[in-house]
Amino acid sequence: MITRRVVAAAAISLALFGRPAAALDWKAQVPELTLAVVPVENANPTTERHAPLADYLTRKLGVPVKLRVAKDYAAVIEGQRAGAIHIAWYGPASYAQAVLSGAKIQPLVTQRHENGSTGYNAVIYVLATSPYQSVEDLKGKTLALVDPDSTSGNQAPRYFLKRAGVDLDKHFGKTFFAGSHENAVVALAQGNADAAANYWTSDSETMVTRLTAKGLLKTPDGKPMSQSDFRIVFKSDFLPYGPFAVLASLPIDLKAEIRAAFMALPQEDKGAFDRLSDGKDIGFATVKLADYEPIVEMLRFNREQH
Repeated sequence: MITRRVVAAAAISLALFGRPAAALDWKAQVPELTLAVVPVENANPTTERHAPLADYLTRKLGVPVKLRVAKDYAAVIEGQRAGAIHIAWYGPASYAQAVLSGAKIQPLVTQRHENGSTGYNAVIYVLATSPYQSVEDLKGKTLALVDPDSTSGNQAPRYFLKRAGVDLDKHFGKTFFAGSHENAVVALAQGNADAAANYWTSDSETMVTRLTAKGLLKTPDGKPMSQSDFRIVFKSDFLPYGPFAVLASLPIDLKAEIRAAFMALPQEDKGAFDRLSDGKDIGFATVKLADYEPIVEMLRFNREQH
């Protein structure tokens, strides 16, 4: 006989073990999440930029989301390959490197700039007071790169210059990895390099504008510098912004909730969203692996040159 008690018990069972219990299921499997980011800036600015995002995700997902600021790009790649980092923010080349290294990851979203773009260009800067007007003028000079797995700070300049007939390693007298986009620009400003590889999104969004806004870019004698103190002598083709990517092994419902949380961030916590880009982005766009296939091919090409 079907009684009210039986119906009530069935309803409870459905709530606990059926589709509505999906959230409970994934929280039992993944009681805590780790968010890691590649070091475009140095440690303190990176923490300040992404800590509000980790706090927002903690509130939105209902489990602790711990921020991890990696010392280099490789640490994020290896962390996801090992399954220790659940969510990671990459540049496009470091994401492609993670894919090529065997990391089982899935890109979810990327940021959309205020001009509507979802990408940027790699550039090579020189000081505006220098005599260098082109890459050709820099033959035998010193170039500050960022990181082996950086897109604008290594992989893209290497790729596009090679296609133009310039072998980066042979053309420059010396190259070195500064460790972050900030460090590369500072090395140029301080006279420790003749040129620096970096990124350019728009005239108002570059590593130079970020540093000058914080008063951190100065000449060797302490005078403040601005974007006008730098000249671009190389600009790559368009590059897609890097993604926030998750472990492919995460529960499907959890991945859907993470994507939804990112998409809702501009409306639900505008302060945290604006902190990511100093208020120069307008939202997120969904992405998939196919969007980064050209970057994967770029890395394969660069590998074949060595």
